Amino acid sequence: MASHAFAVETPSREPIGPELLDRITRKLAETAEAYDRSAEFPRANFDLLAREGLVGLTVPVEYGGRGASLSEGLRVLGAVAKGEPSTALILFMTYHYHAAPARAQGWPPGIYERLARQAVQGRGLIGGLRVEPELGTPVRGGLPATVARRTADGWAISGTKIYSTGSTGLDWFAVWARTDEEQPRVGNFLVRSDSPGIAIEPAWDHLGMRATVSHAVHFTDTPVPLDHAVDIRRPEQWASGAGDFSLAIWNALAISTIYDGVARAARDWLRAYLNDRVPSNLGASLATLPRVQEKFGKIETLLQVNRTLIRDAAARHDAGDAPGAVEVNNIKYLATANAIRAVEIGLELTGNPGISRKNPLERHYRDVLCSRIHSPQTDTILIAAGRAALGN
Repeated sequence: MASHAFAVETPSREPIGPELLDRITRKLAETAEAYDRSAEFPRANFDLLAREGLVGLTVPVEYGGRGASLSEGLRVLGAVAKGEPSTALILFMTYHYHAAPARAQGWPPGIYERLARQAVQGRGLIGGLRVEPELGTPVRGGLPATVARRTADGWAISGTKIYSTGSTGLDWFAVWARTDEEQPRVGNFLVRSDSPGIAIEPAWDHLGMRATVSHAVHFTDTPVPLDHAVDIRRPEQWASGAGDFSLAIWNALAISTIYDGVARAARDWLRAYLNDRVPSNLGASLATLPRVQEKFGKIETLLQVNRTLIRDAAARHDAGDAPGAVEVNNIKYLATANAIRAVEIGLELTGNPGISRKNPLERHYRDVLCSRIHSPQTDTILIAAGRAALGN
């Protein structure tokens, strides 16, 4: 487990100012290309976020955190994503785990408090390991092949997880597994990342979001204390939707925010490019052409729609009037589609320079395309929306 510790000031209840967020965006953007090329865990980025007291942003006040609202958490994630989106996706998982009061109440108190206070000190990064080679994502049903076997001291976990976001840099894995009981239970087992019997296979070599280091993680009789089975239930209890719906809202709006941040970074680069580019046959910048202005206006409109949808849904959640599952997932579908289209328009305007690796637009496009893989995926979202509208 990582032993980094940072001097972190007591979290303030004052709103996090735009100056800090802009500075973080600029700092993370400086090394975004390097992390894209190396596909390494962005450790320096998390060191920066830890020094600013932002890793434990959503930790409840009683554990020393800020207890940030969804709106405030999304503001930070958006700024981080605009600088380096892989960092934002990894950070989101820790925010997600501390943002739901029901989770804090459901876990053994001492264990939850330990993780919460670690996050306040800039450590304690946690990620959910759920996807498997044969099962795929558990969102679509089925029992995991990863098994937790009872031992004299607790549990021993064996199995393989793929697409494990943050793998090499996390302090804790929340492993989705089933018990070996006659009537198996399924759920999350909290595993220290430095536990014996863990091997990380460097399998992540994807189009974009390369610094998420979403490698394969193999467990072989990995020991887990008995009380670290923090949330295990009968399969039918999970199927019935038991749990805190606010986690689903966080997921949909955070994914929307992260990829909207990518599109905003692309928009900013494109604006500078269009103003600076002066073709010899034109005698003025590309930004003066009505055709270019029209297309840039389309980008601005798409991003305005995203901002309005995300902010409204987050504000409603914070006010106790959260949108329903269909509505919030529709936002995720629309916001990510708008983000992709916004970057595509940039490529239409730039031609060859836009797909050159010397320019960041190519990287932004690869990153934003990854928005399509996150659960719930488009077919699931639209089928649910159609059924609701048809009264089925």
